[in-house]
Amino acid sequence: MRIISGKYKGRRINAPKNLPVRPTTDMSKEALFNVLNNHFTFDGLKVLDLFSGTGNISYEFASRGSDNITSVDGDMGCVKFIKQTAQEFDFNIAAIKSDVFLFLERNAASYDIIFADPPYGLDQATFEKLVLLIFERNLLQDDGMMIIEHSKYTKLDHLIHFSFKKSYGGSIFSFFEMATDDEDVDDNLEATEEG
Repeated sequence: MRIISGKYKGRRINAPKNLPVRPTTDMSKEALFNVLNNHFTFDGLKVLDLFSGTGNISYEFASRGSDNITSVDGDMGCVKFIKQTAQEFDFNIAAIKSDVFLFLERNAASYDIIFADPPYGLDQATFEKLVLLIFERNLLQDDGMMIIEHSKYTKLDHLIHFSFKKSYGGSIFSFFEMATDDEDVDDNLEATEEG
């Protein structure tokens, strides 16, 4: 795993082999951040990273200047590793061990970006519950964006606030935005890339 841009561009991070994770590939991560780069200036962003695993996505935000990052995972090994790495790189990442759904139900903060990479094996209803809970709880700021990473077998483009999706290999990123009128959605769907 390596950081692909920002202050620590090129730095490799070696996670323990025994963590129960499926890290986002460098190719997919680079493509994701190219999209985000067109929408955001990373300095000062408040970011929530759900099912954070090794912290791969959190480190990328931190390297690019985001200084308020919360990483949530249910595995204590993952949380310990994120805390150690954040300390080593002096990243402002709060790593929290929690069931993601319990965290969302109890959390009152809102975020500029929410990224979630649930296990691909979760059923369709659980993915939908994740999206709906975030919007019901108003956890995304008005000009914010939520991104869910999932497999091609999970369909999220029928849900409210869906904006567009990008496909990279076996992974799909579905993007959701608070304020999206119908015309914007149509434009974005036409621009959706598959490949």
